[in-house]
Amino acid sequence: MDIVITYVDGSDPQWIESYNTHIEGRPLTKRYRDWGTLKYLLRGIERHIPLVGKVFIVVSSESQVPSWVDTSKVCVVTHRDIIPENYLPTFNSSMIEMFLHRIPGLSEQYLYFNDDMFPVMDCAEEDFFVGGIPSMGLSRRIFAFSPFLRLTKRSDNLARKSLNLPRSIFYLRPRHICSPMLKSECELLYETVSTEILDSLSPLRSEKNYNQYLFLDYMFLKGKMVNKSLSRKHFSLAAASVGKIADFIREPEAKIVCINDVEMDDASFNRKKEVILSAFESRYPQKSAFEK
Repeated sequence: MDIVITYVDGSDPQWIESYNTHIEGRPLTKRYRDWGTLKYLLRGIERHIPLVGKVFIVVSSESQVPSWVDTSKVCVVTHRDIIPENYLPTFNSSMIEMFLHRIPGLSEQYLYFNDDMFPVMDCAEEDFFVGGIPSMGLSRRIFAFSPFLRLTKRSDNLARKSLNLPRSIFYLRPRHICSPMLKSECELLYETVSTEILDSLSPLRSEKNYNQYLFLDYMFLKGKMVNKSLSRKHFSLAAASVGKIADFIREPEAKIVCINDVEMDDASFNRKKEVILSAFESRYPQKSAFEK
């Protein structure tokens, strides 16, 4: 079981130059902000998911790779390795997710992590794959008020179309957690709806996009996924105090935690970043094998 992590550092001068060149007049947002937590994601993986094979970090270019990463232990994948050249550059995570199954050397079973998701308690293979089949919690929704949920509903519709299933009043909403994937199933889906996927691509997130839930919905509707929830905790920095988040990191009560960023001024960001990094460092003080 391999692990794939998508990562962006919005403070990288090379990345900023590319963004400003290709995305005129659109200010940078919290979506590209680096909290400095990648090393703790890797430390958590080493400590809590011991069955891991290879770890891949997907970045726009080599300049994005932190200097402390041991690239002999972490497989660095750039966008040009998996995304057709004529669609680059991209600054859209939903678009990047359409191509993760094309990572060279990727195992059949893999976990996809956003870089704001962290394993904080011991996990077993059965938490992610049951008898070789992905295991993940899904719910059914009717309304899609937010842009993200509209992408989720579009992805559900396309998954149904690929399987010649009728649209439903309900759509599937996978849990916001690391995603267990089967490479062969992702490849089959991509081959079936590649035209729709390629027509949906855009350098910034758009409501015409699909997201990774396309692949999860497809597997579930095909009978290739078990609807089973893994213990998890979700924090939004808009609602939860940074002290509460730090307390959870030090004494977690769920196996996976997601810490969602929100818009905030630089002073608030720096203060909260310091508290969160301090909590992670106290919990995971030892370097992982993925660090120099």
